[in-house]
Amino acid sequence: QVQPVESGGGLVQPGGSLTLSCAISGNDGRILAVDWYRQAPGKQRELVAVITPSNKTNYADSVKGRFTVFRTDVPDTVFLEMNNLKPEDTADYFCHFIHSNQWGRGTQDAVSS
Repeated sequence: QVQPVESGGGLVQPGGSLTLSCAISGNDGRILAVDWYRQAPGKQRELVAVITPSNKTNYADSVKGRFTVFRTDVPDTVFLEMNNLKPEDTADYFCHFIHSNQWGRGTQDAVSS
């Protein structure tokens, strides 16, 4: 069964960058529609970015121009590149396979000086 596995979280100063990875394990060669969500302490989970099987992307207004979602085929991985990070980007970030509705365990990102 295909499972998302996130990595790449950490602590960064405002204005810094992080790149998250979502490894797609157990895939049989299908190209998946994947999105990234985040959940800040005390807040609801929100959609951050989407990438379709044809590599079309969409972003939340709050991250447009700062975040980029892209994928590699080998290894089969979806990335979320986050630049010019702000304290309000602090959250747990989750990779999600859209059609099978499978969630990763999340990776924690903190933006603080």
